[in-house]
Amino acid sequence: MALNKKTLVAGLATAVPALLITASGIMKLTGSPEIKAGMEKMGAAELIVPLGLMELAFTALFLFPRTMKLGLLLLTSYFAGAIATDLTHGKSPGPAALILALVWVAAFVRDRSAFLPAAPRAQA
Repeated sequence: MALNKKTLVAGLATAVPALLITASGIMKLTGSPEIKAGMEKMGAAELIVPLGLMELAFTALFLFPRTMKLGLLLLTSYFAGAIATDLTHGKSPGPAALILALVWVAAFVRDRSAFLPAAPRAQA
């Protein structure tokens, strides 16, 4: 069975942010020295494990079609918090904003109703 272009684009658009967020979550859970150092500078070292678990759980929700909109909402909230934290600590919000933008692109490609109102139903 051949994949159509929309399915391929949606899959690639979803895979990129999902892999980035999953890698970040795994690095937090395994105690990556770089992550630990960054979190200690921000005064959030004790939150490494919960944040890693949230990244993995929210990404899993985003990947499944039935829970994609909930995952989108949770990932948007998570990365909005990351952007705010970066801004208040003098760091660039670029990486978090880029990942968030990639999540939004993936959601839009997969299901435009996540951003646009649903079309009115035709009366039979």
